[in-house]
Amino acid sequence: MSADDTSDLPLPRDTTALFGHAVAERALLDGYRGPRPPHAWLIGGPPGIGKATLAYRMARFVLAHPDPKAPDVQRATSLALADDHSVTRKIAAQAHSDLMVLERTLGDTGKLRQDIRVEDVRRSVGFFGSTAGEGGWRVAIVDAVDDLNTAGANALLKALEEPPPRAMFLLVSHAPGRVLATIRSRSRALALRPLDLVDVAKAVTAVSGRDAGDPALLAAAQAAEGSVTRALALLDGAALAVRQRVTNLLEALPQVDARALHLLGEELGGTDLRAFTAFVDAVNAWLSGRLTMGAPDTARLAKVAETFDTVNREARTVEAFNLDRKPFVFATFGLLAESARR
Repeated sequence: MSADDTSDLPLPRDTTALFGHAVAERALLDGYRGPRPPHAWLIGGPPGIGKATLAYRMARFVLAHPDPKAPDVQRATSLALADDHSVTRKIAAQAHSDLMVLERTLGDTGKLRQDIRVEDVRRSVGFFGSTAGEGGWRVAIVDAVDDLNTAGANALLKALEEPPPRAMFLLVSHAPGRVLATIRSRSRALALRPLDLVDVAKAVTAVSGRDAGDPALLAAAQAAEGSVTRALALLDGAALAVRQRVTNLLEALPQVDARALHLLGEELGGTDLRAFTAFVDAVNAWLSGRLTMGAPDTARLAKVAETFDTVNREARTVEAFNLDRKPFVFATFGLLAESARR
């Protein structure tokens, strides 16, 4: 689930403020003004912590400062660009000719497609093959590379293998370890960590306009586990309550309370996307925790990864086709109970 799934959450292309990630921002800046600026960055980390926001911040800076050796670039201490800068305005309006964004788009039903279309990825060949409209760099943001199917990943790989001069790919990934090894080998990895509680609270305050001492804001930030997107969604009291109920059920695994699951399925059966997102998000957090439990076990980790893929694929199907959510809840907890027994 991304910010695009909920229309009242801010989109990364509109967000110029960055909270936390100063080290990652410095790495991008130093890489750009170094002897050989990387043509591709793989920006990885958990969902909702600011990876796409950082990618857009980098794109704005590069498009506004096309000469890495220019004195103002060499003196820069951040990638910040003024809100009223022409590049900032054009990108916010999706009107910059030298920026291509590859992301899931709306299908005929008005719902987000489950994958980034391979034909959109193939457009990058023509995009990078033409001259930059404003005489500088051509930049492509893939948000997220995890949303590419096999054909799309292979098409992206072809573009990465022979990049033209002044071409830059900013690849956002929620699970960089699962990205094709050939794509990873052609990108410079940049790992982002979950934000600390203070930065989450600051970001939510800036976006929501609520007072920093608001108890609901602090509760959402505390439960968000470093994710600003998650905290914003949890400002809805119902979503926060759902997350807590799901957390309690997860803590009881491998035991499963069928009656509690039935009631949860009924509650998620409405049209409240944030409650459903809170359910999927809590499950994903539990699965992520399983990856770091105990001694490394390749077979167990592979099973957890397979469960993660299955749950999120089915969640997208349920959302895209507005299917009954109760069977999904029961099926998900069946998979989780099996995982908990291992």
